[in-house]
Amino acid sequence: MSGNAGNVIGGHKATLNNPSSANSSDVSDGAKQHSRDVLDNEFDGGKIPENKVEKNPGNVIGGLKATTKNPNVSDEAKENAQERLRNEYGQ
Repeated sequence: MSGNAGNVIGGHKATLNNPSSANSSDVSDGAKQHSRDVLDNEFDGGKIPENKVEKNPGNVIGGLKATTKNPNVSDEAKENAQERLRNEYGQ
């Protein structure tokens, strides 16, 4: 199966959590069963594999700094980002 496993798993979990009824925009019971089967047979019930790839520290630092300055981010998230910058990156 191609694609990011986490995205594939997330899509199938979203299918399972969508309502099913007579509306054409809702998810059919067959689609839900297919998603259950895929999660059970290909993804150990929907467990997201651990990402073993190292992240670029410069990108992480940039993202954390952006979080601390974003007016749409909660104060709690800003404090968390600032704490990570201090503790993990000496910033």
